[in-house]
Amino acid sequence: MSLMEGLLHQAPSSTVTLLGAGLFLLVLYLLSSGSSSEPQGKEPPGPRPLPLLGNLLQLDFKRLYHSLFEMSKKYGSVFTVHIGAKKVVVLAGYKAVKEALVNHAEEFGERGIPLIITDIQKGHGILFANGDSWKEMRRFALTNLRDFGMGKKASEEKIIEEARYLIEVFEEHKGKAFDTTQSMHYAISNIICSIVYGSRFEYTDPRFRRSVDRVNESVRLLGSFSIQLYNMFPWLGPFLKSKSDIIKHSDSNMMEIRDLVRELKETLNPQMCRGFIDSFLVRKQTLEESSNMKSDYHNENLVQTVGNLFSAGTDTTATTMRWGLMLMAKYPQIQDRVQEEMSRVIGSRQPLVEDRKNLPYTDAVIHEIQRVANIVPMAVPHVTSRDITFQGYFIKKGTEVFPLLTSVLQDESEWETPHAFNPAHFLNEKGQFVKRDAFMPFSAGRRVCLGESLARMELFLFFTSLLQHFRFSPPPGVKEEDLDLTPVVGFTLTPAPHQLCAVSRV
Repeated sequence: MSLMEGLLHQAPSSTVTLLGAGLFLLVLYLLSSGSSSEPQGKEPPGPRPLPLLGNLLQLDFKRLYHSLFEMSKKYGSVFTVHIGAKKVVVLAGYKAVKEALVNHAEEFGERGIPLIITDIQKGHGILFANGDSWKEMRRFALTNLRDFGMGKKASEEKIIEEARYLIEVFEEHKGKAFDTTQSMHYAISNIICSIVYGSRFEYTDPRFRRSVDRVNESVRLLGSFSIQLYNMFPWLGPFLKSKSDIIKHSDSNMMEIRDLVRELKETLNPQMCRGFIDSFLVRKQTLEESSNMKSDYHNENLVQTVGNLFSAGTDTTATTMRWGLMLMAKYPQIQDRVQEEMSRVIGSRQPLVEDRKNLPYTDAVIHEIQRVANIVPMAVPHVTSRDITFQGYFIKKGTEVFPLLTSVLQDESEWETPHAFNPAHFLNEKGQFVKRDAFMPFSAGRRVCLGESLARMELFLFFTSLLQHFRFSPPPGVKEEDLDLTPVVGFTLTPAPHQLCAVSRV
């Protein structure tokens, strides 16, 4: 008699019935799960996961992008890693990322949405949304942002005006060391505000300052280990202060956006839209009057879309600018060449976007700042929309995918000196600017950053305006080589806290 038979023989009949039912259900589950999850081809390789924990013990969550980059050297350009119980496919290197996001844009085009984002946005907005609502909101946002000057002359005028305000703030420090963080974020945020709301805010406006500061803190918390733990193990939520802080910051910002929307609605003139919100309200009103059908143009989509534009449109560009000024202070000889070229080509007049083509070295430096800054090293997660065989590996529909942008921007087969700050990456032997295919800081494909043209214009105009007026250097007593380029990891990679001197050149 087997052990199981002995236990059944000695057990009461009710226990036997329950045990039998349990065994039947277990066998049924194993059979059904085995048939449904049976791979249709070879799956991407990867380290063996532990139950529940997956590969957590093999990953450094303070620098997850670095751990995955190192893993790619062992497992190749397409591999599997288990983040807790979740299976994730990682794409490494320019060729794999480009092939997936561009050549197979549809299959890799869905957005992976972390649990904390679902808690906050509930599928609304643009950045973390899928389906028809996402398509409609993205299409509307792109059209209207262009209408309000994104990447055009109107945006150029707004940026130049804001650069003057920022220069005034820098001048107030009279060459003494200061932290550029807040003023830089306020300036960049005002560009989005002028397009979305139709007006800018004073840097001293307490409501504006609170909103920008809360976004900065939330971006930092979103990349923290504790929030990554919550995304993997939701039951930890009640014990994590970082989770409650993010929810609190989001609720406060959404409330302020609703207040601003209400104020704009009270003075709305459909014949003269001041910004993105006015256009949305007019479209919403038109659809409500003409149809009884449910529309994607509702208040939650408006509020979350504005929140997406406000946070995504501020943090990445402002952080890139901070990296740029720090790199100029660290490499003064490169700063000298930028300023010499600008003095020779445009003199003391205000730099304009059309000057870019005549400033190849300056343009190369800005591109190299973006490459080295590596702001969003893992991109924003994607999800496969259908089963696909990719580079010989079967990837199931609904699999989360990390396009590892750090492996593109530092691909040793694409960049001559991938780990050094080297503007020559974007110059030919004649000193002319050259585009590089592996320059992909805005991602690519269906989910490419919708504000790319605006961000490029902002970076060029703010960078040239500031370097025309100031020479940037470390604080007294700090050597250039002592400026630490090790990033602080959040949802984006930001410079470690530091101060710079902005000495007037005028």
